[in-house]
Amino acid sequence: MSEDIDKIKERKLRELKSQMESGKEEEKKREELEKQKKQLLRKILTSEARSRLANLRMARPEFTERVELQLIQIARTGRIDLPINDDQLQRILKKLQQNKKSINIERR
Repeated sequence: MSEDIDKIKERKLRELKSQMESGKEEEKKREELEKQKKQLLRKILTSEARSRLANLRMARPEFTERVELQLIQIARTGRIDLPINDDQLQRILKKLQQNKKSINIERR
């Protein structure tokens, strides 16, 4: 009986260790992708545009994540001249926000 319990405990311990290791690997991959994304953004954005994006990230992190990925896609396809300055970024942000549905309530 105690041998069975020991075997079960040992198996659970091995499972937990393997889960922790896979979690660490996923975290490393996520950090590496984030690092690559930052390097690409540094290449395609001017310092003013990066500053605007950083401010936006504080207010709307999910939206900023989507914007960053779209900027990288735009740059890779060559659809815009590089580096993207602050004015160009503002226009891109306005276009992306126009796609957002808004509900206006008017009182009469």
